[in-house]
Amino acid sequence: MRVGVLTFHRCINYGSYWQARCLVEAIAARGHDAVLLDHQSCEVTSREWRYAFQPLTPQRSSRADVAQYGRKLRKFVQAFETLPLSAPFDLDAPEAMPPVDLAVIGSDEVLNLSHPWYGGKPVFWGEGIAAPRVVTYAASFGNYAADFVEPQWAERLRDLDAISVRDDNSFGLVEGTTGAEPAMVLDPVLLNPPKVEAVHEAPYILVYGHHIPDWFAARVQDAARARGLRTLSVGYRNDWADEQRLDAGPQDFAALVAGAEAVATTYFHGCCFALVNGKPLVCAPSDYRWTKVRDLTALLGAERHLTFEDRDPADVGALLAEPVSEAVRARIAELRAQSEDWLDAALAGRA
Repeated sequence: MRVGVLTFHRCINYGSYWQARCLVEAIAARGHDAVLLDHQSCEVTSREWRYAFQPLTPQRSSRADVAQYGRKLRKFVQAFETLPLSAPFDLDAPEAMPPVDLAVIGSDEVLNLSHPWYGGKPVFWGEGIAAPRVVTYAASFGNYAADFVEPQWAERLRDLDAISVRDDNSFGLVEGTTGAEPAMVLDPVLLNPPKVEAVHEAPYILVYGHHIPDWFAARVQDAARARGLRTLSVGYRNDWADEQRLDAGPQDFAALVAGAEAVATTYFHGCCFALVNGKPLVCAPSDYRWTKVRDLTALLGAERHLTFEDRDPADVGALLAEPVSEAVRARIAELRAQSEDWLDAALAGRA
């Protein structure tokens, strides 16, 4: 079949890029002609790129950091062009979308009505898609906090042919809206992990995130010093870290995680990449991403990897030296098999 994946594939964000690539490659590996449906929008691109240069808003990036963020952006644009893309179409005019036999919406926060620039775009709810069947794979409402879905969106959800989600928040919203339980599946990075060669550098703890709480930063740095390791911040400036790698592209990011001694993050996909690489992991909550990391760790039985300010400060050091447990690895393997079964059924029209 010609299968189109509709997701956030042009975000300047490591997780967004890799979840899109991992899903389209997983579908192609099953013998289908899989493409990313290449929606474009000048408004969205402008907002995405402004954020890429000023990710620590309201704090302004220095001129030197802007130059590094520019190199990072160019690496992303080059990576986008290597993806299997459909003919482009306007995000707000999906009737121009090339027809496909099956459209797969997701993964990522495709159902997040409060997303700062994609929220409320009808195409991510199936509106105007030129396909006889439309399903979701690992769709998420992200941090959408309402306990209901408004009627116009609820109707679109009920019109989808099959729904799978990646987190408990989305599960509850879909079940409450449609009256049916969606399937729970893994994010594409956990389903079909990237195959990259690790970087070989002096040992380091990888730091991934921005606006990292001061208490967490101090504990990560203390743990690194106690072990004689440096801290390397990837993608965003964290002044407390020993080294900034602001210009890392998507491939650089994956290789840096693979080569790290451990990972400290506030990001959902920071957790995913650490777990699939078997790296010691510690994650702290953040306002925007708390729902996602809470549900991910609960799904995988990895709650131990979350830490909080009121915990013993030594907890961070212990987690940064503690390999991923066999129980968590087994849970990922179990859910991967279930997710593969569901994807196979959706591609065959049985889901």
